[in-house]
Amino acid sequence: MDLRALCLALLLIPLAQAADVPAETAAPRPTGSDPHLDPERAQRGFVGAALCAECHKAELDLWTGSDHDLAMTQVTPDTVLGNFDDAEIEAHGVTSRFFRRDGGYFVQTDGPDGELRDYPIRYTFGWSPLQQYLIEFPGGRLQALGLAWDTRSPEQGGQRWFHLYPDADPDSPMDHSNPLHWTAADQTWNHQCADCHSTDLQKRYDAEQQVYDTRYAEINVACEACHGPGARHVAWAKAQPAGENTESAAATDAAGRGLLVDLKDRDGGLWQTNPETGKPARSVTRSPQGGPHVEIETCARCHSRRGRIQDAPIPGEPLHQGFRLALLDPALYFPDGQIKDEVFVHGSFIQSRMYHQGVVCSDCHEPHSLELHAEGNAVCARCHTATRYDSSEHHHHPAGSTGAACVACHMPQRFYMVVDERADHSLRVPRPDLSLKLGTPNACNACHQDKDAAWAATAVETWYPNPAHRGPHFGEALHAADTNAPDATERLLALAADPVQPAIARASALDRLRDHADPTALMTVQRLLNDPQAQVRAQAVRFLDLADLQTRVELAWPLLSDPALTVRLEAARVLAPVMTQGIDGELADRLSAALEEYAIAEMVNADRPEAHLNLGLLAFEAGESRVAEQAYRTALSLDRRFTPARVNLADLYRALGRESEAVAELTAGLAAEPVTASERADLHHALGLAQVRSQRLDAAVEDLAHAAELSPQNSRYAYVYAVALDGAGRTPEAISVLEAAQEKAPTDRDILIALIQYNARLDRADAAERWLEMLRVQAPDDPTLKQLEEQIGSLRR
Repeated sequence: MDLRALCLALLLIPLAQAADVPAETAAPRPTGSDPHLDPERAQRGFVGAALCAECHKAELDLWTGSDHDLAMTQVTPDTVLGNFDDAEIEAHGVTSRFFRRDGGYFVQTDGPDGELRDYPIRYTFGWSPLQQYLIEFPGGRLQALGLAWDTRSPEQGGQRWFHLYPDADPDSPMDHSNPLHWTAADQTWNHQCADCHSTDLQKRYDAEQQVYDTRYAEINVACEACHGPGARHVAWAKAQPAGENTESAAATDAAGRGLLVDLKDRDGGLWQTNPETGKPARSVTRSPQGGPHVEIETCARCHSRRGRIQDAPIPGEPLHQGFRLALLDPALYFPDGQIKDEVFVHGSFIQSRMYHQGVVCSDCHEPHSLELHAEGNAVCARCHTATRYDSSEHHHHPAGSTGAACVACHMPQRFYMVVDERADHSLRVPRPDLSLKLGTPNACNACHQDKDAAWAATAVETWYPNPAHRGPHFGEALHAADTNAPDATERLLALAADPVQPAIARASALDRLRDHADPTALMTVQRLLNDPQAQVRAQAVRFLDLADLQTRVELAWPLLSDPALTVRLEAARVLAPVMTQGIDGELADRLSAALEEYAIAEMVNADRPEAHLNLGLLAFEAGESRVAEQAYRTALSLDRRFTPARVNLADLYRALGRESEAVAELTAGLAAEPVTASERADLHHALGLAQVRSQRLDAAVEDLAHAAELSPQNSRYAYVYAVALDGAGRTPEAISVLEAAQEKAPTDRDILIALIQYNARLDRADAAERWLEMLRVQAPDDPTLKQLEEQIGSLRR
C-alpha cells in the first residue's frame, strides 16, 4: 500500500489562503424557507417529530418549548427574544445596533475586516438564559454573533444585550483579528455548534473548495436526535393490528420495534432505601451494558467536551466509536475533577459515585421536557430519605437557607457565557481540605467568601469527624504532576492502575505520565493495554510514543483490532513509523488499513487546521515528508496564525536540511499578527534553536530569551535559554536564569543538574553542594548523583 497515495487523496486541498469576505447583506429569506433542511433526510430513515407525535403525543407535549425544541429556530417574531428596536451596545470599542428592516432582523456591527456593516439575522440559537444569533457568510458558513441577548428577567439582571467575551486580553484585543471574534473560524456554526443543536447534522464540508453545504433532518434537537431514525419504527407501528396493545407487543425490544437506540429500562428495578445503611440502592443492579449505558452515552454525544472522529456516528453505539472524550486537562478541570471551563456535564458525571452506582440522566431529569422530576431538594429526596439528608443534622444550615440546598454543597455552580450558571455533576462531598492541599475551589467557600479554606476544613471535620470523608483523592496525583512534584511518576502510576478510580481520572494520569515517565513506567502501562475501559486503553497506547519501535510493534499491534475506534486510532498512530521499515504483504496491508482509518477520522474535521497538523505528524512518522509538508501548509491555509503547524513545518525543514526555509517559516509566524504570547514564545524558541544550528549564537540567545520571557511558566524554555547563555560564555547570567526558573519549577531535574554543573565550573563549591543536596533529597536514586558528587569533590580537594 502506498501511504503517499492514500494521504494525497485525502489532502488535495488548495494551499491558497481563503479570502476574508463580508457576509451577505441581502434581505432576509421568506419565513419557512430553510436551505439547510436536507431534502434527502427520508432516504436516511428520518421521519420528523410531527409524525412521531401521531402516536407519542404526551412526549411531544413535554418536548414542545423545551431547550431541545428551541435549540435553533428560524427567525420569526415569536422566536426572536432580543430587542431589535434600534437598541445599541458598545463593547470593545465598537457600537453595534440591532434593528428591523423589510420585515427582517438586522445587526450593524464590525465584520471580518473591522468595518461596520448591516447583517441580516438568519437563525436564533438557544433560548435560556441567553439567545445567540447566526449570520450567513459566503461559503455556506453560519457565524455565531459575539453579542447575545440575556433572556433572564430584569430582576435577575437580564433583558439586555451583552458581549460573550467582556474581558479583553490586552495582548489580544477583541477585534476582527482575534481568533475568538464572531467572524473567525472558532465561531463557525458548521463546525463548532451545529451537530448538537440540530437533528442528523450533515456538515458536508468540501475540502477542495473550502466551502460548506451543511444540512440537517430537523432544525432543532428533535425525537430522532436521541432515538435514531424512525422510519423502521413507523413501519413496525403501522404493521400492528388496529388497537393492538398486547403485553407481547409492549414487551418487544427496541430492535424488534425498529429502533436503533434502546433507551428503555427493562429490568423493573426501583431505587429504594437500604434498611441497614439508610442509603439508596437499586432493587436490581443496573448492567453496565444495555439501556442505561446507552442512555448516558446518547446524552454524552452532546453533553460532553469531545472531538468527533466519525462523520456519521451510528445511533446507540458507545461514545468511543464516534468521539474522543476530553480528559481532566488543567485547562478544563481543576486537579480534583471539578469543572473549570465548559465541559457539558458528562466528564463530571462519570467521576461521580452515583454514576458508578447506576444512576442515569433520566433518574433526575424528565428526558423530554429536560426539567427535573421535582423542585429543589425534592428531586434528591426521590432516592435519599429526606429525614436523614434534608435535615440540619446533615447539612448544618438553617432550613430553607441557601446552604440547606443539596446542590449548594454537592453540585456547586459556575457561570459560563457570562450568564449561564451550570452545575458540577460530579456530585462530590465538599472537600475544603483538598483546597488547602491542591488550591482547588470548594462549595463552602463559594458561599462563605469572607472565610478561608482552613476555616471551612475545620467546620467540615467538626461536623463529620470520620476521616473516611477526607480520604485519598485522585486529584492529589494529578496535582503532583501539574506541579512537577518529585513523586509525581509514582502517584500517576498508582492512579492509572487503580480500577476503583474513575476511568477518566486514570486516563488523565496516563496522559500526564508522558511528561513524568521513567523506565519502570512501561511495566504498568503494558498491563493497562488490556484494561476494560476504552479510555484507559487509548491513553496506554498513546504512552507507547515514548517506547522504541520494536516495543511499539510488540505491544500496540494487537490493538489495531481493538473494538473501540479511539484505541485503534492511537494504535495506528504509534505504529506509523513501521511504514519506513519496508514491510510488505499482510502486515503492510493491515497497517495501511489502520492508517487509512486514522486519516479518515481526521478528515471528519478537515475544516480545522488541527486535523491537518495531525495528518502531517502521521505522514512525517511514516516517512512521507512531502505529504507532511502538504498537510502543514494546508493547516496554515486554513489559519495562517496556527503556530503548531508553523513550528512543525520548520522542524520538517530542519530534518530535511533546509535550515534557511525553517528560519523563514518561523519568522513568518512571528509576523502573522496577532499571535498570543504563548504562541510567540513557541516560535521564538524554535527560531532560537534554528539559529543555534546555523551557528548564529548571538541571534539564538536573543530569540531564546524572548521565549523564556514570554512564557515564564515554561521551565524548559528557561533551561534552554540558560544553556545557550552558557555556550556563549555567559555562565553567571545562565545561573541567574536557572535560579529564577527553579523557584517556579523546584523539582525540575534538568535545571537542578545545570545549576550544580555551572556553579562547579565557576568554582562555587558551596552553591553547587546546596543544589546537589536538593537533587539528592528529591531523587535519591538519580543515576547522575555519583558523577556530580565526584565533580564537586574535586573542587574541595
